[in-house]
Amino acid sequence: MRQATITRKTAETDICLSLTIDGSGKSEINSGCGFLDHMLTLFSKHGRFDLTLTCKGDTQVDDHHTVEDIGICLGMAFSEALGDKRGIERYGSFALPMDEVLVLAAVDFSGRCYLGYDLTIPAAKVGSFDTELCEEFFMAFARSAACNLHLRQLAGGNSHHIMEGAFKAAARAMRMACRIDEAFADEIPSTKGAL
Repeated sequence: MRQATITRKTAETDICLSLTIDGSGKSEINSGCGFLDHMLTLFSKHGRFDLTLTCKGDTQVDDHHTVEDIGICLGMAFSEALGDKRGIERYGSFALPMDEVLVLAAVDFSGRCYLGYDLTIPAAKVGSFDTELCEEFFMAFARSAACNLHLRQLAGGNSHHIMEGAFKAAARAMRMACRIDEAFADEIPSTKGAL
């Protein structure tokens, strides 16, 4: 079973996160940030990842530290759960339509981190959530997971839909990339022999 539990405590956040890659999409999430709870719940469902998360953060300041640190922990969990990445497909991509929005996500669990972020979110806030934190989350995730992640908005203008489309598309792309290729289950998917 490919799984990991990450605990991270700083002066700003106290996080416990458990991930099972080969799950069924079950989640129990309490981040202290309602919009992020919504995004991670659908991320879990669409990726078929089992995810539990609790976070006590300094949300009296704002949600920045909470969102960024959860991105760090989720990335760390993927890195740990994938181990040496033996047998994985490595690459995944998905174009997700959500009403007027179309978002493309592509991921490579390469061992190198890069975020290509091309989402134009018109509103500064959705509810109490600062929409600029969407990029912070994915940047923290890509760094900690050591993956290349590209998110590109191809159509649409509703801020909630754009971010939801990005989380869903990323989850579906990651689900593809994490899948074991049974024909090559004992191989590292790289000519270098390591990822």
